[in-house]
Amino acid sequence: MNEKDERPAGITRRDAILAGAAMAAVPGAALAQTGRHQANPTPHSEGRRTMSFVTTQDGTQIFYKDWGSGQPIVFHHGWPLSADDWDAQMLFFLSQGYRVIAHDRRGHGRSSQSPKGHEMDTYAADVAALAAHLNLRGAIHVGHSTGGGEVARYVARHGGNGRVAKAVLIGAVPPVMVKSASNPGGLPIEVFDGIRRALAANRAQFFRDLPSGPFYGFNRAGTETIPGVVDNWWRQGMTGSAQAHYECIKAFSETDFTEDLKAIEVPVLLMHGEDDQIVPIDDSARIGIKLLRHGTLKTYPGYPHGMATTHADVINPDLLAFIKG
Repeated sequence: MNEKDERPAGITRRDAILAGAAMAAVPGAALAQTGRHQANPTPHSEGRRTMSFVTTQDGTQIFYKDWGSGQPIVFHHGWPLSADDWDAQMLFFLSQGYRVIAHDRRGHGRSSQSPKGHEMDTYAADVAALAAHLNLRGAIHVGHSTGGGEVARYVARHGGNGRVAKAVLIGAVPPVMVKSASNPGGLPIEVFDGIRRALAANRAQFFRDLPSGPFYGFNRAGTETIPGVVDNWWRQGMTGSAQAHYECIKAFSETDFTEDLKAIEVPVLLMHGEDDQIVPIDDSARIGIKLLRHGTLKTYPGYPHGMATTHADVINPDLLAFIKG
């Protein structure tokens, strides 16, 4: 099923993003429910928002935000970003009466720059540690890109006993990205080798080039670049560990999530932009939907990989409809 951008006439994508940023800066009733404080040995307060860390079995500290009350929604970010990439969704769902949680993957953002564990099994185990720490039940897990792979692995292996109610994969990497004999439509390994070379040679410049180009579709004719979005992507990326980012390339490109998708028993919504230049839709969502027991595919003509940011005014209501449905 396709969904077109139904923004009111005269309201541009840039207007919507800038308006959202302005609203985020103004305290009001929509944020009145923030301030849930979870017992944790290392809590940090930011106004009425609670930010904390959970320590995993190998001693890695995973940073997380936990705002509001109600049914929990857990957000899993893409590579090489952080929990901050979900600001537009967290503020929206907070205003809708949900408890919103987002963490920085190990080696990313404010979490420990661990020298090990940069693969999907450990990423999923870290989420399980967070869910156990917060005693999450009936949660909705939403993952973008690499975070979508993390959600698939977590829900398949750790999501039983009522912990997970639904899952959403947005522009997500499953079933598997890299080309192989069993995945002939995938991207050649040389693509990912090129990402590794670019990161190792000049991470700071690469982290400018990617968001100002294909990530948000700003390289498409007639699409206006939004400097603040590019700067925020760069800020998030440069906060994390270069080693973690380098090793995560293998995790998001070569991990096969086929069996994970088959094993998931809860309803799953796949949301994917038809102009996704990072995770092409034909070798991801359009294959993944065939593997899910209870899957729904919603595609968006012309939308880019980072559509949850550039088109949050469309994506957020669609997420809400699925969660309430």
